[in-house]
Amino acid sequence: MGICRRFFALTLVMLLMLLSGCGKGAEADENAKKPQTLDDQVDAIVAGMTLPEKVGQMVMIGVHGTEINDDSRFMLNQYHIGGVIFFDRNLQSAEQTKKLTADLQAQAAKVPLFIAIDEEGGPVARGKGFIEPPPSAQSIGQSGDNTQAEAWAQKTGNRLKDLGINVNFAPVADVGNNPREYSADGQTAAKFVAAAAQGYESAHVIYALKHFPGIGRGQVDSHIDRSEIPATKEELMAQDLLPFKEIIANHSPENFMVMVSHLVYPALDKDHTASLSSAVQTKLLRQELGFNGVIITDSLEMGAVSKYGDFRELGVQAIQAGADIALVCHEYPRQTAVYLGILEAAEKGVISEERINQSVKRIVKMKLLHRQ
Repeated sequence: MGICRRFFALTLVMLLMLLSGCGKGAEADENAKKPQTLDDQVDAIVAGMTLPEKVGQMVMIGVHGTEINDDSRFMLNQYHIGGVIFFDRNLQSAEQTKKLTADLQAQAAKVPLFIAIDEEGGPVARGKGFIEPPPSAQSIGQSGDNTQAEAWAQKTGNRLKDLGINVNFAPVADVGNNPREYSADGQTAAKFVAAAAQGYESAHVIYALKHFPGIGRGQVDSHIDRSEIPATKEELMAQDLLPFKEIIANHSPENFMVMVSHLVYPALDKDHTASLSSAVQTKLLRQELGFNGVIITDSLEMGAVSKYGDFRELGVQAIQAGADIALVCHEYPRQTAVYLGILEAAEKGVISEERINQSVKRIVKMKLLHRQ
């Protein structure tokens, strides 16, 4: 009788263990079936990247020619470059542009490329033969009708998307009297920039607010040299920053980038251009204004910074300041130097891999949300 009881007890224990194991297996299967959140997907992609691949996501370059060639293919594959900006040198016709964007995207390994353009309208418009240029921001602003800004942004965004271009470096959010700017009044400019933002979002195209924290007061072309904006922080907050603050407060950071300028703002940082300043990018833009999206520099080949620094160092300084993407528009050797400088800094721990991951996760998340 004792043997029977022991056998029965042992059988019961084994049965319970078996049922428990099946339950865990079923639970594991159920968990496996649960769809990954977007953040889960981003984390998995970034975890599967090598450090060189991560750094490549943080560099955007210009390429030469109207079709992919050995040079552009080498840059994209050797350095894992994450984005390309187009100029008229790349744009011949609609069909040619579609092929070029498709061929470039075919080189992307783990996430799509950002393919960008400056299609502001007015004096800054690319591909005029097949992309209808919007009127200047100034003329739209002078109309008093902000729905024009929205309509043109949506129309332009739809056209760019059709060509395979997923980022427009517009609208200009600067406050001033330049043809590129909507208004010299901060509140009016903010209203028109917000309308343009809505237009791009309706077209599902990434846009970029430029040039933070505002170059409307500038007197020197930063393509040529650096200059200072002699405004107090209070003046900047009350006027120049209003368009940026409006979009940051009311729009998802996954829909737009902020491009930082190469001007010096002594009230914020007397020693560095905004593009190389942690006081401007990290303290003001990230911490005070609460922007958690992608920050991109204006081109590091512009005279305002290139005259005063080595390209291997400029990219490092931009990332240390808070930028996610270093933009280098024209020459392959300079683009290579920026990439290698950031990679070396990351390998040596000058820039931590945790800091690299923060940027790459922002970039990858935006790409996944806007992939075509």
